[in-house]
Amino acid sequence: MAAQDALTGNEEDFRVLFVADVVGRPGRNALAAILPRLKEEVGPHLTIVNGENSAGGFGITAATAAELQASGADLITTGNHVWDQKQFVIEITQVERVLRPYNFPPGAPGIGAVILQADGEDVLVMNLQGRVFLPELDDPFRAADAILAAHGGPKIIFCDMHAEATSEKTAMGWHLDGRVSAVVGTHTHIPTADARVLPGGTAYVTDVGMVGPRDSVIGVQKEAALRRFLTGMPSRFETGTGVVTFNSVLVTINRRTGRATSIQRIDREHT
Repeated sequence: MAAQDALTGNEEDFRVLFVADVVGRPGRNALAAILPRLKEEVGPHLTIVNGENSAGGFGITAATAAELQASGADLITTGNHVWDQKQFVIEITQVERVLRPYNFPPGAPGIGAVILQADGEDVLVMNLQGRVFLPELDDPFRAADAILAAHGGPKIIFCDMHAEATSEKTAMGWHLDGRVSAVVGTHTHIPTADARVLPGGTAYVTDVGMVGPRDSVIGVQKEAALRRFLTGMPSRFETGTGVVTFNSVLVTINRRTGRATSIQRIDREHT
């Protein structure tokens, strides 16, 4: 389905545009160039952007968060790189509408779930992080249950499941099917072709992808990544250059039921 078809729905439709992990300055530039026009095209009521790699390809800062918001992000999610820029440990308490994974242990700064208003609807957004092949945090499945138990109002519920293992992300989709509107996977920077609405009405995709250099290794200059793979020696990673791929999904949700009716990939390139 073409992106422009999104506006042919009825007045009960609520559209969420989710933009994949933004990588460094190339990703930020592509977001600024593409997102405003894309929002005019598909008319989302809420735009969520994963920004955990927006600062130099590793981490996020208040300044890069402001840049993403100026480009059209209503809410920013993150993941395991959220603390890579050390100042953000303090800055996260000073910025608005930026989430870190909810299942960090107690005492971590910031919040991992929020209810916000968009087009007259209360929307619950949660940010979770997986534990397979990533640092051990608290159980994301129990965390999701706790969020739903504590925020029992909104019908429209959106989850960014930031995880390495496809199995863990798929499991979260099934765990939340029928209880949330959408579960979208982030972290691997490689878009997957499994976007669909699960039987209970939850839109799902294993990984949305990235907004980052196409001719790279998940956003990193390919030469540095190859040196590490070929020699086993440390190699300084820098953000790649050249054409930038822009990966996103548009989720259409029924306002009355909170169930998704469609999820469609929207992929672009920026030179």
